[in-house]
Amino acid sequence: MIESRVWQRILAWALVCAGLVAICALRAAPQVVVTHPQGILHGWLVVRAENGEAIADGELTQIARGERVTVRMTLRFRDGSLQDETTEYSQRGHLILLSDHMIQKGPAFKHAIDMTVERAPGNVTVNYTDDNGKPKTIAQKMKLPLDVANGIVPTMVQESAGSSAKIMASMVVATPKPRLVKLEITPQGEDSFTTGAASHKATQYSVHIDIGGVAGAVAPIVGKQPPDIHIWIAQGEAPMFVKMDGPMFEGGPVWTVELASPVWPKGEAKESKAGR
Repeated sequence: MIESRVWQRILAWALVCAGLVAICALRAAPQVVVTHPQGILHGWLVVRAENGEAIADGELTQIARGERVTVRMTLRFRDGSLQDETTEYSQRGHLILLSDHMIQKGPAFKHAIDMTVERAPGNVTVNYTDDNGKPKTIAQKMKLPLDVANGIVPTMVQESAGSSAKIMASMVVATPKPRLVKLEITPQGEDSFTTGAASHKATQYSVHIDIGGVAGAVAPIVGKQPPDIHIWIAQGEAPMFVKMDGPMFEGGPVWTVELASPVWPKGEAKESKAGR
């Protein structure tokens, strides 16, 4: 009888320990290690349609306050549409999303949407317009893992530059109901690009969205599986984002986002020479 009770206690402790191991494994989900701490950044972007036509102009700002980084990307479309996304993340050892707020509105997008993701409390709020143009709101509590990558996918890829390992991450998408999907990010080899007469190399990464579940199984059959997103990162001591191809919303066309260079009025160059 005593031996039986002892074995019951041992079994109970074994189950508790197994549970703790499972919890620790969940909390210690693989994350991207920070190898190139982010700092201040201010750049310009251009968005092109599949035919190469410029359809939007963008601006990217990044401010680092200690281990907390705030990034804002604004894309202003020629037809008056707007995409405005502000992301906050921690770079304390690993990249960990803190919050993401993304707005899309205007004729370039299928539906107007305003989505906020707060990772730690698991709060996700989606404001959108339905097919009849009526405003709707969905507020949902979700269990969000440490690898949620809303707004930081290019940064994750940049931090992993030079590694041949696949990056696994998660993302909250609005369909319009918020849903957690898996991302598989895989290096695809190098491509060449030029700046002026100089030639450079960039590694291409494919970002595959795994919908998962029954919906994921039938998605390729019914044509709902989104196409892969492709990101190019210039290698070297200071890896940097160069270009991205992919849809920006469910069922959207493939657009290209790339760096833009300042263009100076020709008259200014003449005035500058004359003033010397």
